[in-house]
Amino acid sequence: MTYGTGSSGPPPLLVACALGIERLALRGGGPGDAAGPVTVLRTGMGPQAADHAVTEALREVAMREAAVVATGFCAGLAPGMHPGDLVVADETRDREGSTECSGVELLAKELARAVPRRVIHTGPLVGSDHVVRGAERAALHAAGALAVDMESAATLRSAVRAGPRPVAAVRVVVDAPEHELVRIGTLRGGISAFRVLRTVLPAFIEWHRSLLLPRR
Repeated sequence: MTYGTGSSGPPPLLVACALGIERLALRGGGPGDAAGPVTVLRTGMGPQAADHAVTEALREVAMREAAVVATGFCAGLAPGMHPGDLVVADETRDREGSTECSGVELLAKELARAVPRRVIHTGPLVGSDHVVRGAERAALHAAGALAVDMESAATLRSAVRAGPRPVAAVRVVVDAPEHELVRIGTLRGGISAFRVLRTVLPAFIEWHRSLLLPRR
């Protein structure tokens, strides 16, 4: 799904998610007044699928300078988190290393404007190749991570490997230590997370636009 036309002008924005339900939510957000073309890419689940899909997307001539945002649902790791909370990563981590995110404060500010009644957390987002629960979730939090998902770390690592560009990761908490889900979309927490994800695309566009402005 691509918004905007043409390959000239400002660099495009690539928004990567794993699941069809995440892509559906982002489609509902609309493109807004984008600085350049906006593409929403469904990568498939897991780090290998994300790596492959993002690498292939950025090989296209029109996408070679694209900014990249990894988004979708995540599992919160910190006590007190609730479904529908937002996580803005300052870095993503996994076994392959870490990737620093761009314009973190700016992105958090734009999300606060777009979703004024939601809690926004900022901190490390860790990658996993499987669903994390129970004691493993607590161990990741003890190691400093704020939330976990399966694609963000691989997405951002693939993006910067393809060339220098702004990268970011924003996830919506679909479950948390006190609010674990079995299936996304069947319980209240999943519905709440879906509704929040529908609102975030305009904030990504404003983040992208602001990064393109000349610095004074």
